[in-house]
Amino acid sequence: MAIQTIKVPDIGGAEGVEVIEISVKVGDVIAEGDSIVVLETDKASMEIPADKAGKVVAIKVNLGDKVSQDAVLLEVEAEGSAVAPAPQAAAPAAAAPAAAPAPVAAAPVSAAAAEVPMVVPDIGGAEGVEVIEISVKVGDEVAAGDSLIVLETDKASMEIPAEAAGKIVSLAVKVGDKLSQGSVIGLLATTGSAAVAAPAAAPAKAEAAPAAAAPAPKAEAPKAAPAPVADVAQTGDVYAGPAVRKLARQLGVDMGKVSGTGPRGRLLKDDVRSYVKPIVQAAQSGASFGGSGIPTLPVVDYSKFGEIEIVKMSKIKKLTADAMTRSWLNVPRITQFDDADITDLEVFRNSMKAEAEKRGSKLTPLPFIVKAVAAALVAEPSFNVSVHQDGESIVHKKFVHIGIAVDTPNGLLVPVVRNVDKKGLFELADEINVLAKKARDGKLTPAEMQGGCFTISSLGAMGGNGFTPMVSAPTEVGILGVSRAQMKPVWNGKEFIPRNMLPLSLSYDHRAVNGADAGRFMTYLVSVIGDLRRLLL
Repeated sequence: MAIQTIKVPDIGGAEGVEVIEISVKVGDVIAEGDSIVVLETDKASMEIPADKAGKVVAIKVNLGDKVSQDAVLLEVEAEGSAVAPAPQAAAPAAAAPAAAPAPVAAAPVSAAAAEVPMVVPDIGGAEGVEVIEISVKVGDEVAAGDSLIVLETDKASMEIPAEAAGKIVSLAVKVGDKLSQGSVIGLLATTGSAAVAAPAAAPAKAEAAPAAAAPAPKAEAPKAAPAPVADVAQTGDVYAGPAVRKLARQLGVDMGKVSGTGPRGRLLKDDVRSYVKPIVQAAQSGASFGGSGIPTLPVVDYSKFGEIEIVKMSKIKKLTADAMTRSWLNVPRITQFDDADITDLEVFRNSMKAEAEKRGSKLTPLPFIVKAVAAALVAEPSFNVSVHQDGESIVHKKFVHIGIAVDTPNGLLVPVVRNVDKKGLFELADEINVLAKKARDGKLTPAEMQGGCFTISSLGAMGGNGFTPMVSAPTEVGILGVSRAQMKPVWNGKEFIPRNMLPLSLSYDHRAVNGADAGRFMTYLVSVIGDLRRLLL
């Protein structure tokens, strides 16, 4: 059997990225490019595609695991290799004539039930891992890949699947037991060629299993007396792992009063924290102020006003909310407004549409605005800085990377276009479209959202005459809000004429940028957008 591994590819240097979804299971046949797991950083989630095709034979990660580049995710049996094990399946049948020369006896032996041990496979070197759930009981029929037990470390839980189909003869473990690789879970009665597959899970015992297939289980069967406890799916009255129980003890929480939101009602750490949070808030509101000195908001029971539904925020939305709160509390933000005349820009853009379509590009107003902002950052470098963490220095940047805010089903993401000042409009248009699609598909890497000098947040045709965007602290000191363009009457010195005007909102960190700097930046930006020929100067 040709077994190959699928590893975490280059994810932009991110370390310890959390596994939030596993898209396949043991036994699935996957093709190259199929999504196998979803990872999530504190900024975005990303799907990891398979770089090999084949049948999934082992999953090496669990939900909640932290992985980095080159960590093993799956083991797959390469396409075309499935025929190799066939001769092995015939081995026990071939041995049968030696014990019973009669040809007629050979057929019953290959189809006869064989009892094989179910053992704990490779679990990444973990020792003494606790059994938190037993998913089967004596007499159950299981298929290959069905969950037998669930183990849990202080970091993650993992289901142990059956290596072959058959009937559970006995169980040698109970909830609370500590197991390691090679530990016997119980005995499985298999039939036919399935009996040969099971010993593969424990290479060390592969030789003994066929030779003593019948007597060995009978010798061990009495030891499996505790099997009736297999019906117990939780410890005590609460379904929770050791790490959750430890957190509850530390916080003094009665777990019996907490509702579990995990699979099969399992209690998670977030459930314990959610239970504690309103209690702490209520205690703080009694003193009128929280720890930061900011008055706390009262706890409201909205259900008394009518029917409600409480939906958990996605991780990205929660992190965005935290980032916006930090920015609001730490950055003295000023917002300046102006209108840019894009009448001539639109005439030029429309004249280039045919050429853009011919080369496969989509030329929207955004690449023009991005290019104009890059020129303004070069002309007014006071915006291309960051406030140093020492609070006494300013970091001046010699590069021009611009973030583009993208609305996605998972929340707001900001991919970064690099070296904008060195790229042409068509190149920028193509790169922006590719990054925006990756953001909406959940395939951005952390590296593609880092290193921005300035951000553009465009509402496009959604409407509005202006808004006050939040500065992305601490890495940036400026952000440009772009609203919907409208035809307005503009005085040219002799008469009012219709012009296509684009509302702009420039927010900036007043610690690093003063009003005069912002005035010069906005004046230059408006002039460049109004007359693209200035980009040549």
